Amino acid sequence: MTERTAVAALREFAGSARFAQALTLIAIGLAFSTHAIRSLVGWPGLLAALTALIALCGVSLVARWRAVEWYGILPLTILVFVGWCAASVIWSATPARSAAGVAYLVAFTVLGVYVALMRDTIQIVRAFGDVLRLLLSVSLVLEVLSGLLLDLPIVFLGIKGDLASLGPIQGLFGSRNLLGFVALIALLTFVIEWRTKSVLRGRAIASFILAAGCLVLSGSPTTWIALGAALVATLALYGLRRARPATRRNWQLALISTGVVAVVLGWAFRVQIIEALDARGEFDVRLDVWRELSRYLNTNPLQGWGFVGPWPDRIPYTWIEVATGRPHESALNAYMDAYFQVGVIGALLLVALVGVALVRAWLLASNRRSVVYAWPAMMLVVIAVTSFAESFALLEGGWMLLVVCAVKAARDMSWRDALAVGAR
Repeated sequence: MTERTAVAALREFAGSARFAQALTLIAIGLAFSTHAIRSLVGWPGLLAALTALIALCGVSLVARWRAVEWYGILPLTILVFVGWCAASVIWSATPARSAAGVAYLVAFTVLGVYVALMRDTIQIVRAFGDVLRLLLSVSLVLEVLSGLLLDLPIVFLGIKGDLASLGPIQGLFGSRNLLGFVALIALLTFVIEWRTKSVLRGRAIASFILAAGCLVLSGSPTTWIALGAALVATLALYGLRRARPATRRNWQLALISTGVVAVVLGWAFRVQIIEALDARGEFDVRLDVWRELSRYLNTNPLQGWGFVGPWPDRIPYTWIEVATGRPHESALNAYMDAYFQVGVIGALLLVALVGVALVRAWLLASNRRSVVYAWPAMMLVVIAVTSFAESFALLEGGWMLLVVCAVKAARDMSWRDALAVGAR
């Protein structure tokens, strides 16, 4: 084989759909397995794997350059938010840590953009389904091993071995809330797989039971609230997709009004809802963190303390941990986290990013015939609701999922198209 032939073969392999599919699976798996990878090989191993994966994605993009539609590649909301986070390095209280945090955010942004560019929506749903099936299965096996067979915690993974008492369990994800979040998006993904007949019926049923079991055993109150919101959104989409096009706009306006009323009522009866979900302890923890955050927000309300992503062991974050009496990796609220790290401007940019993406995805889901278009809308509903109690939307797999959904929604419907559809 000559050198030219070898180069041509390498280029053909790098530009193949199978290579892009493999990289998509690896990217999703890495993004949602960061806790397990760090536990096994530490930060150096995770960063090395992330760097190698981004390099391979770059090779794949170059090889498939002519096949990619580059117009409208990235929504303006993502560019502005990431740009503002990068600019915060200038005024950050910890500039070196902020630079590292921004680089980490950009890395998962690149992975999200790659997945959205290389695969169509049904392929992305299948990829997420395959990866999450594996991760939840491994999580459950480890919980059975720890809680039933050995009756010992797996300390380095953060598995406490509480399966015998029906949870809460953590699996590969290090916390019950993250496991609940992953189980919920997996549950919705498996439903879309079943509705699109992407997998056999038996596999779809088994996957649904697996995700539902992990969700219940996680014992995460925040996940139950997000599940309720997702179910309401699913019923609303079901009705909209069957409404006559002439009346669809009126139904959309009615849903918006109903949503506003639901939010107001939810806030008014928040105490009763928290007690009904037995989430008083969870809420008190978050309230303590947010109370301490407010003490330092007055110092830098407009621009924040500088983007860092996961909280480092440095001031002012250590001050908050000392005051609350426990370590924290985030503000337990993505919007509050953005407010604290990149100020009111950054928080508004994050709200705009999630909001614009959700509107686009919602209009697509309610107007396109294929049920697969409901997947980005459902994912964004879960992200938007969960972000009130967790910061997953700013971190690793949660951020990558947000980028994937935002990019797919923007490429399938620009803001001009969205306004045109909404005006019909």
